[in-house]
Amino acid sequence: MKSQLIGFLMSLCISFSLALYFHSGEREEKCVIEDVPSDTLVTGNYKVQKWDMHKQDFLDSAPGLGMFVTVTTPTAEVILSKLYGPTATFSFTSYLSGEHVICLQSNSTRLVAFAGSKLRIHLDIRVGEHFLDEAVIQAKDKVNKVNVRIEHLLEQIHHISKEQNYEREREEKFRKTSEQTNRNILWWAVVQTLILVSIGIWQIKSLRDFFIAKKLV
Repeated sequence: MKSQLIGFLMSLCISFSLALYFHSGEREEKCVIEDVPSDTLVTGNYKVQKWDMHKQDFLDSAPGLGMFVTVTTPTAEVILSKLYGPTATFSFTSYLSGEHVICLQSNSTRLVAFAGSKLRIHLDIRVGEHFLDEAVIQAKDKVNKVNVRIEHLLEQIHHISKEQNYEREREEKFRKTSEQTNRNILWWAVVQTLILVSIGIWQIKSLRDFFIAKKLV
């Protein structure tokens, strides 16, 4: 019981997020894979910096630059395809459990105008997080503030429970796959053994018939 409580508290401390940056060139599509349970909100924030040849550095200013954001489900269905600006937030809700592919690609007709056509994309993906609007919270009285924060905490606990159920499903699927693989290996070993025994018996019989034919026995 104690270990389960510790595991649950550790889960509360985990931030279901993916923060990274990568470089991209003209017409180059970059994709990340996010494994999420069904009925889960996924929010992404990105910022694009362009390379300045004179300053030899990446700058935040990228006027006219846009990014195509495409999200594909595990069944290869596109649930989001939209053109955003150089800095934007996108979100979608998964209706299937599994690996969702999130791809970003610059609008190349604009990118041609940039010297070097070199970009750095900062991407932050958060799974199952619903952010509190601090401005709204500050406008409420203390009781309402507590209620809002409790509702947010309950929502986070619900998401953690959903993540744990999804992990159990994946573990169960992996266990069944492992058991099936072990059974296949066992049957293959039995078949190999039967083949070897059959070949051995056939060789012994052939040698016996040969010796009898030659009247050696």
